[in-house]
Amino acid sequence: MVSRQTKTSFPFIVVAMLLWYVSLGSVATWVSWAVLVGFGVVLPTVLTSYQRDATEQ
Repeated sequence: MVSRQTKTSFPFIVVAMLLWYVSLGSVATWVSWAVLVGFGVVLPTVLTSYQRDATEQ
């Protein structure tokens, strides 16, 4: 069985990798990495934390 956290994170990771690949040639390298980490790690973490807090109440 796939956890809710995985179901939430996986689409963000896929989209983050696509955005990172597209942005490689058009913006600075650090911006590309910021997009990858921000959209692929930080945003799903915040969303799953919010979902967990909402279900506990």
